[in-house]
Amino acid sequence: MLLADAIATFLSTLETERDASEHTVTAYRIALDQFRVFCTEAWGTEPELEELTENDVRPFLGWLHDRELARRSLRMKLAAVKSMFKFYVRSGELSKNPAALVASPKTDKKLPSFLQRSEIDALFPAFDVSTPAGARNKALCELLYGSGLRISEALQLNVGDIDVAASTVRVLGKRSKQRIVPVTSATITAVESYTALRHQLHPDPSESALFLGDRGGRLTSASAYRIVRRALGPITEAKRKSPHVLRHSFATHLLDNGADLKAVSDMLGHSSLSTTQVYTHVSVERLKDAYKQAHPKAKK
Repeated sequence: MLLADAIATFLSTLETERDASEHTVTAYRIALDQFRVFCTEAWGTEPELEELTENDVRPFLGWLHDRELARRSLRMKLAAVKSMFKFYVRSGELSKNPAALVASPKTDKKLPSFLQRSEIDALFPAFDVSTPAGARNKALCELLYGSGLRISEALQLNVGDIDVAASTVRVLGKRSKQRIVPVTSATITAVESYTALRHQLHPDPSESALFLGDRGGRLTSASAYRIVRRALGPITEAKRKSPHVLRHSFATHLLDNGADLKAVSDMLGHSSLSTTQVYTHVSVERLKDAYKQAHPKAKK
């Protein structure tokens, strides 16, 4: 069976019998057509499906890489090729899948989004702390940025969990691991201002949650995301505007100013230093950008 015919039959089956989405079929069609073009160029003629081996599949990734495709795209295109061969192994047309042992490229590690210092400076004065909701929102954002908490950790806090005298907060992290994290004076001031107005959210007398929703119960994750997204909207053009951006900013700004990597890792509650090292990449990239902009020999 010629490769073109094999591709056509596979795509037809994918679309009709497997009820694949239009997006998937289109993506697979493009990927498999590229594979056919590559194989035809390599063989000098269009090969038969059963003639293809692992030595035809592996160089296909290099061929795509030379066209400057992202690793995510390479993974998808290899998945299309593997899926087609698997289909013909199951149908009995092939005895083995020549793409089975070809490893998918690792995905590019995305650098975390973070706010510039000027954006942080613009964020906190924008809250209307005369209202209980505004005071709560500022206190929440101060805590996320000032102590690098995950949003789930912040929302678990109860009244009194922040030790004002010691300027620390006891956090229950992933896998129920507890850690003590420093709290900024700005956070303490914001939390105290909010606490003075907290009763105006009409909590039940038994409600111990520090951060309350507008109906008096513990603030939900969905509501917290909306609060942060609305707060970040006017002050940054960054695409991501989630609570995690404030946590990323906490780590990035600490490392930018020479903080010890292990100390930052402990404050973030990471189980491994390798998880925290992504923030050092952010700082290094910022140093490179500053060098390129400022050093006369770096400009070309």
